[in-house]
Amino acid sequence: MKIWLHGITGNVDQINGLNHYIGMKLIKPEEFWEFKVVPYIFAGVILFGFITAFFNNKKLLWIWVSLLVLFAIVGFTDFYLWEYDYGHNLDPKAAIKVEGMSYQPPIIGYKQLLNFLAGSLPDLGALAVGLAGFMAFAVLFYEQRLVRKSS
Repeated sequence: MKIWLHGITGNVDQINGLNHYIGMKLIKPEEFWEFKVVPYIFAGVILFGFITAFFNNKKLLWIWVSLLVLFAIVGFTDFYLWEYDYGHNLDPKAAIKVEGMSYQPPIIGYKQLLNFLAGSLPDLGALAVGLAGFMAFAVLFYEQRLVRKSS
């Protein structure tokens, strides 16, 4: 299963079929408000980055880097809460019940869930966003050093 800015692709039906046995609710992409809003927020952050580069303004750079950090924090928090809800709010009438067991996959990495190994890894888009964020921090750091050297 792949999660994009605008929806989910992959073996969603197969995953829903397996999750049914442990009482997890169905994953229905149309029920997530994020897929309707996040593409526009992401486009706004990118546009603000281009504006920042065009005006070559350090104050705008600080604002843009702060937006990137805020976007990442809100995104990871929302993803965690989404996984938590699906992994903990299980149907008590499920075919498979293990007392005290939750089925929340990791945000990043792998976790054994009964006889399944659940994995969550960033794909190319997330890696590109991470690289852009790293480069933004590098530019900010470099700009700060230039100011200190010229003082």
